[in-house]
Amino acid sequence: MADQETEARIDHALVARALLADDRRAFEQLVRRHQGMVRAQLRRLLHGDIARADDLAQETFLLAWRKLNQFRGEARFSTWLYRIAYSCFLQSVRKRQHLSDTPVDDPTGPQLSVSREVTLRLDMARALRGLSEAEQAVLLHVVQLGLSHEEAAYVLSMPLGTVKSHAKRGKDKLRARLADWQDASLEETGS
Repeated sequence: MADQETEARIDHALVARALLADDRRAFEQLVRRHQGMVRAQLRRLLHGDIARADDLAQETFLLAWRKLNQFRGEARFSTWLYRIAYSCFLQSVRKRQHLSDTPVDDPTGPQLSVSREVTLRLDMARALRGLSEAEQAVLLHVVQLGLSHEEAAYVLSMPLGTVKSHAKRGKDKLRARLADWQDASLEETGS
């Protein structure tokens, strides 16, 4: 796998081809290169709603095509796309605000035996839902998507210090809410 600098050069060359020659195949290559990560970002933001995430990913790339001339290369192309995707997500949330969000019940039900891994995932999902929207968004971009604090600040349109604060506060809250899992792991290992 190529390093980030090489990937960035490839993206910039494809953007240049798409802009200068109106080369739609170059843009198609950009879509193929980045659609997986954009869809992953949106699926996480939408708590696994695959159909809605795919619709928003399509909107993201249509918007990126229309605004490609606004890409200045100050951030990586992928970071620029994440920002567009996050904006599409926020617009989608605003449009749907009139609908009430129903809480997600434990899909296993009380009568089913649940593996430790499934239980951990459910506890993690509950702990994440307990964070503020800003903390969730920051942790998604920094921890799950692997963006730097600076890139997350760009994507989320937040000051760098705010991103760092949300990341620290969110991680601290998760540690506290999942402390029982840490204690159980220590007991299992005999520590």
